[in-house]
Amino acid sequence: MNTVVFSCDITGAATPFLHFWEHTVGSGHATLALRADWQRQLARSHIDLGFRHVRFHGILSDDMGTLVDENDQLVYSFFNADQVCDFLLSIGMKPFVELSFMPNTLSSGDDIVFHYKGNVTPPRDYNAWTTLIHNLVTHWVERYGIEELRQWFFEVWNEPNLKAFWTGSQEDYFRLYQYTTEAIKKIDAQLKVGGPATADNAWITEFLQHCEANNIPVDFVSTHHYPTDDFGKPGDDTVAQLAASRRSALRDEVAIAKSKVKDKPLYYTEWCTSSNPFDEMHDQAYAAAFIVKTIMEAQGYVDGYSYWTFSDIFEENYFSSVPFHGGFGLQNIYGIPKPAYRAFELLHRLGDKALQVHGMHKTVDAWVLQRENTIHVLFTNWALPKHEINTEEIKITLPGLTNVSSSFIEIIDETHANAYKTWIDMGKTGSLSPNDVQALEKASMLVKEPIEVKYANKEAYIELTLSPQATACITLELK
Repeated sequence: MNTVVFSCDITGAATPFLHFWEHTVGSGHATLALRADWQRQLARSHIDLGFRHVRFHGILSDDMGTLVDENDQLVYSFFNADQVCDFLLSIGMKPFVELSFMPNTLSSGDDIVFHYKGNVTPPRDYNAWTTLIHNLVTHWVERYGIEELRQWFFEVWNEPNLKAFWTGSQEDYFRLYQYTTEAIKKIDAQLKVGGPATADNAWITEFLQHCEANNIPVDFVSTHHYPTDDFGKPGDDTVAQLAASRRSALRDEVAIAKSKVKDKPLYYTEWCTSSNPFDEMHDQAYAAAFIVKTIMEAQGYVDGYSYWTFSDIFEENYFSSVPFHGGFGLQNIYGIPKPAYRAFELLHRLGDKALQVHGMHKTVDAWVLQRENTIHVLFTNWALPKHEINTEEIKITLPGLTNVSSSFIEIIDETHANAYKTWIDMGKTGSLSPNDVQALEKASMLVKEPIEVKYANKEAYIELTLSPQATACITLELK
């Protein structure tokens, strides 16, 4: 077996490394934020993973009661929305407000999405929509103060380029954006409003051109992407779609989007391992390696990168009670961290300076990060489904590394930090006892194992073995 070789001069020039992915994380549906288990899982994600905002659908939908028709009278009720915001602020987080879906009393049609029946039609009266947005945001200003709301983000709608989420035209969406922006900016010009919140990088150029031509403010550009977007043939399963993708397809997409937005902040408010809500890869070590590689490659292109989602407490199609069912979440319904969660935990610990790494391999990637007296050496051995991948012997030389006081490695793979694999070994039990949850929680944990820093000709190096679809982080504490 040939050794994969990398090198990094620890004394070399460093570049800033921003934790842009911690800006926002996704969730499914606003009413879920009223659940105690959802709240526990989000609080844990905030503490462990550093997420600062959360985004979800449907804060204006009828099941939130924000605006309903009662005996031909419009009734505005912000109690449920306030309960959500109160909780977020209480744990040190803030909302990334997706202004959707259409209250039925304002809707121009009956088209709906998801089992909770979010209405996806344009308003039949744009002035009435403006009044709703003005009343809601004014209420929040009165409740939380203008300085607080200036730290929030207001995103207009969700994926209007897809008929499943918007039955109107592009022109109709641009009109919705204009009315929404005018309503919010009349309250305070510094409140942040953006769009077009599209799937697959769509409409960015047209949106910005329209807003510039009509003097409509845009504080940020938002869009979504998944590695299954536009790959494969209609009817292909997820594996086939991913197999047809490119290894760094999402990096290519963010680079293209960055070139389109120019000086505007760019936020991807959804991305994930795949767009399939029941994909077993979401639960596996594959997802952890994909997340690490994707985030590391997006550095410098985006201001926020919101993973979809932090929890399997999720109900777009139905609420699955199977402990591991391939849901989008970083945690399963019992709050047990998946390998993907542990990937974000490793990323959260990384330093704020990146050092240049030399070396290249078809499946292995390496990065070196530093913060004060700590150095992290990060590896993935990752490939798309149906692409060749093998266990690899790796060596990284670290010129300039001296005075190491401790060194350890943490691994995510089939046998490390993998509650899903343990659940499989348990027989895929359909419901979990408290003892099962405790055992799976333990199986999910990152374990620090010693790793030797060796020297040859006074030059430090480290050797390790990395299995397919694995992630490893070596931590070096300096004296």
